[in-house]
Parts: sequence; structure tokens; C-alpha cells
Amino acid sequence: MEAEQEPLLGNRTSGSREGDIVETEEHYKSRWRSIRILYLTMFLSSVGFSIVIMSIWPYLQKIDQTADASFLGWVIASFSLGQMVASPMFGLWSNYRPRKEPLIVSIFISVAANCLYAYVHLPASHNKYYMLVARGLVGFGAGNVAVVRSYIAGATSLQERTSSMANTSACQALGFILGPGRFFQTCFALIGEKGVTWDVIKLQINMYTAPVLLGAFLGIFNIILILAVLREHRVDDSGRQCKNINFEEASTDEVQVPQGNIDQVAVVATNILFFVVLFIFALFETIITPLTMDMYGWTQEQAVLYDGIILAALGVEAVIILLGVKLLSKKIGERAILLGGLIVVWVGFFILLPWGNQFPKIQWEDLHNNSIPNTFGEIIIGLWKSPREDHNERPTGCPIEQAWCLYTPVIHLAQFLTSAVLIGIGYPVCNLMSYTLYSKILGPKPQGVYMGWLTASGSGARILGPVFISQVYAHWGPRWAFGLVCGMVVFTIALLGVVYKRLIAFSIRYGRIQE
Repeated sequence: MEAEQEPLLGNRTSGSREGDIVETEEHYKSRWRSIRILYLTMFLSSVGFSIVIMSIWPYLQKIDQTADASFLGWVIASFSLGQMVASPMFGLWSNYRPRKEPLIVSIFISVAANCLYAYVHLPASHNKYYMLVARGLVGFGAGNVAVVRSYIAGATSLQERTSSMANTSACQALGFILGPGRFFQTCFALIGEKGVTWDVIKLQINMYTAPVLLGAFLGIFNIILILAVLREHRVDDSGRQCKNINFEEASTDEVQVPQGNIDQVAVVATNILFFVVLFIFALFETIITPLTMDMYGWTQEQAVLYDGIILAALGVEAVIILLGVKLLSKKIGERAILLGGLIVVWVGFFILLPWGNQFPKIQWEDLHNNSIPNTFGEIIIGLWKSPREDHNERPTGCPIEQAWCLYTPVIHLAQFLTSAVLIGIGYPVCNLMSYTLYSKILGPKPQGVYMGWLTASGSGARILGPVFISQVYAHWGPRWAFGLVCGMVVFTIALLGVVYKRLIAFSIRYGRIQE
């Protein structure tokens, strides 16, 4: 993914006027080299964060027999909680110091947390709490996403911004596709449950700890890349070099950062938009497995396989959409694309509403003492269940304990797949456009704290979304669940309409650049 290149080499920068400072070829190459290193860093980090997902539940059961589905939910949520806490902190740090510092420290925290995860089986008791802390610290290290976004926003002009942000998101998406993918999981399975033990340091390398050790290795590699290649760069919205507030070696030839007040209404509105977008996709990821099991009578093994394929296909779709939206944004602008993306998401969830007079297959048999999955951990626990466990005993269909199964029409498979494709189109578009617009609204000043709050709002959404959907779906069914989601999207579209004219770049707002 090549970053979009403006004709800057040895010439006046894009949007410059007579007398403006020229970006030298050396500065241009160094700037884009640093940005591309961050692309690679985001890709490797995403692989490292996601590669362990498939092994969490079996490892948790192995190390602590007292761990249940509810605690699994806490372990998964701890990642987003750690990221939510850390993002504003690392963002603030990056505003006043070279951005290498928070990036390296955050990655080091993730590396250390992965190492802790590999040793959580050693204590005599309370092993599940050690795993909880380890995953929370990995999420804390993931707070550096705010620093990366802040760096790219500050090192690109308005014309380069959307393309650069799209490349960043595409690298993240690709990493999250490959991490839980079949290739890595098959390799880890070959190591076996027993694996090998390094007695000197009491390190056990098996199918559960190998993923986190690989994640730690990728983190160390990222630190080396950042130390060797990343340099501090800042340009204004026109692409002219600006003085680096957080870098002591700024040149006296660089222009000062333009002054002006940030539109706080637009900032708050964009945070809300970003929260809703991530909230909606988080709940869709969560509900896909229980929904398909209830509607189509799939076994857990079938649901894990087929839903895994669907989510992987949506990831590939997202990468293609992100690369394509770079070209589209030049013609119709980010605000229009964001509005279109929200409309597509609304249509996707509207299609998911149950219609007709055909009902799902009812599961009459008792399930686990007549209990229903009403927690986040219980909803997604099927993702980690062994294919051999209760294979011939587990009933299929919509459980009779969920009263709505008796009167809610079935969601047909074609209906579900069409909805998934539309949501897979709308989500990456809305995600990219919301934080691209956000970076332009903030202008050329250091954006670390603001990007930290944006990342924190997204992390909060990934915590609350699964909790919301698991409760509403289990007790009231898909009609209420997806109906409420449609209402949220309508509210979001209305909010976007109210603030539409305010979602403009800082320099355009102050008349320094024409829209």
C-alpha cells in the first residue's frame, strides 16, 4: 500500500504560496519513510494482539477450573478497558515529548504483558486473575493507537490525510484477519498442549503460550523499527513544515503552528459518531455466532467454522473498501461518504429484522439446567469450545428458554448474508471517515490528547456493545435488538445532519485554505 505522493520533491509544497517554505527532498522522503514504518507497526501489532484470541478460553480452563463464562467476558473486556485508560495518557505524553517515547514504552508494556501471560499457569492459585491482568496490560499497551493516529495526522497535509488514514486502517484490518487465521492456529496446534519446557526460566512453550510469545517477538521487532527509522515530522494543513512543539531539534526555518480555537462542538459530535460506529460493529461481531445457531440450527462447530469464514471475508472486504474510498473521497468529500456509510449500515440492520411467517427450529431439550446465555462470556464461549466436546449430545435450534423463539420469524440465510455484506461495507467507511474528519477538525496543533479521547471512546464502545446485545438478544430477541440498533443509526444520521456544516478542516474554517 503505497502512500499517495504529492509532487513535493524539490518544489513548493502543495497549496503553498510565493514565499512559503519549501519541503526538501530529504525531508519528504524521511517523512513518508516514518509514516510507512507506522503502517508496518500497526499491521504487526494487530497480528500480535489478535493471534492469541482463539486460545484464551481453552487456556483459561486449563489453568484455573474456577473460571466460568462470565469471567471469560471480563478477560476479553479487559483489553478494551486497558486501551481506554491508556489512550489519553499516551496521547498527552506525545503532545510534549518526541512521539518515539510513548510508542516504545507502550509496546514494551505489551511485550511484558505477553510474557506475563505465558507464565500465568505457574502460581498455585488465582491463575485466572493473572490472565485478567495480563490481557488488561496488553490492552494498555494498545493505547498507542492514539499516538500513531496523532503522528500521521500531524505529518500529512489535508490532501494526503485520507489516503494515509485509509492505509493505516487497512494495515490494522489485514493484521486482525491474519492473526486468528487458520495458518497460525494450525501451526500452534502442531506444537501440542504439552509442548516443550525451558526449565532454566520455567517457560512452557505450547499451543496456548506460543501465540503470546510470537506477539512479544513482534513487539520487540516493532521497537527496533521505531528506534531505527521513525523521525519527528510535522506539517500544516497545506503540507508546509511546522515547528515541532514536542521535538527539541526543530529548525528555525520552519513555520509556526497556526493559531485558532478548535470547534469543540464538532469534536464532541465526532466522538459520539465514532463511539456509535464501533459500538454497532462490536455488537454485530458478538451476536453473529448465537444468531446463526438459533436461526439455522447450526452446531457450535459449524457456527465457529462458517462465522469465522464470514468474518474473514468481511475483513478482506474492509481492506478493499478502505483502499477504494481513498479515491472516492477526492470526488465527493469525507462528510458525504460518512453519511452514505451510515445509511448503508442502517439498511444492513433493517434487513436483519425478522419478517414473514416462517419460524426457527425450536430446541426443546434442556440446556445446562434450563439456563440461557445471558452474559457476554456465555454468548461467545462457543468460539473456544473443543469440536469434540459434547458433539453428539448438544441439541441445536432456538432454545425454548428464549421465549421469543416461539413467535419471532426466522432470519433467512440470504437475508443474513446480504446484511453482513452491507455492514461490512458501511463499517470501515464510517470508521475511517469519522477519525479522518476528526483529525482535520483538530488542525495542525498536537493532537495526542484528542486522539486519545477518540480511541478511548472506541474502546468503551467495544466494551458496552457486546454487553448490550447479549442482554437484549437473549431476553427480547433479534427484532428488539436490531430494531434498537436501527434507531441508534437514525439518531447518528440526525446528529451528523445537525453538525454537517461544522465538520470541516481547521484551516478551511479559518479561511487559510479553500474547500
